[in-house]
Amino acid sequence: MQIEMLYSKIHRATVTDANLNYVGSITIDEELMEVAKLRVGQKVDILNINNGERFQTYVIKGERGKRDICLNGAAARKVHKGDKIIIIAYALFSPQELEEYTPTIVLVDDDNNVEEVLTYQ
Repeated sequence: MQIEMLYSKIHRATVTDANLNYVGSITIDEELMEVAKLRVGQKVDILNINNGERFQTYVIKGERGKRDICLNGAAARKVHKGDKIIIIAYALFSPQELEEYTPTIVLVDDDNNVEEVLTYQ
């Protein structure tokens, strides 16, 4: 049996751009990806705090240090620049893996700088 659990989350990121004329996905600053343990192409849920939209897309790597959070393609219609979003990744774990399981929660400020990294057990 496998159980789907929270893997990592970037909490209250600020949307820096919405690019409708792009193939699709969410561009995330490379440093934020590393801290949140996200991978290129990984499926993520996006929760828009401003308007209640919830949707899925996949991650592409943004330029390191720019703190970009950009929704691309059709997802760009679900956000506005300046919106606060939560980016959530899930993973499947066996009961044995859950004994050592610790999700990563990345708290960011209004400029998408890492304020704190939380881990829960």
